[in-house]
Amino acid sequence: MKFPRNEREEAEAEVMKIYKESSPALETLFEWAHVNHLAWSLVVVFLGLIFWLCVALVNAENQRNALTTKQCMDPVFKTELDKKCLRTVQSRDHWWQHLTYALSNLSPAQ
Repeated sequence: MKFPRNEREEAEAEVMKIYKESSPALETLFEWAHVNHLAWSLVVVFLGLIFWLCVALVNAENQRNALTTKQCMDPVFKTELDKKCLRTVQSRDHWWQHLTYALSNLSPAQ
């Protein structure tokens, strides 16, 4: 079935209009996150720093407690320390005991 020239152009114009409306809008094609990535990155970095400082504090308190309770005295030379023992000693049962003691006692007991 043939359309006259005018109706054919109108039909093509209508089809092209539908085609243009069905194509995606480039402004909304990609999703944009409105999350502040810098702030969340800083949060992750600071949490990692806090974790690292807590591990270092537990280690220092473990060695301090071993020194005060004289757990790492050298068996041969009584006035010397066994440094290998200081690296491997567990002066309390759990790591959280070291952390709670270190955070609650800011100055050493007299």
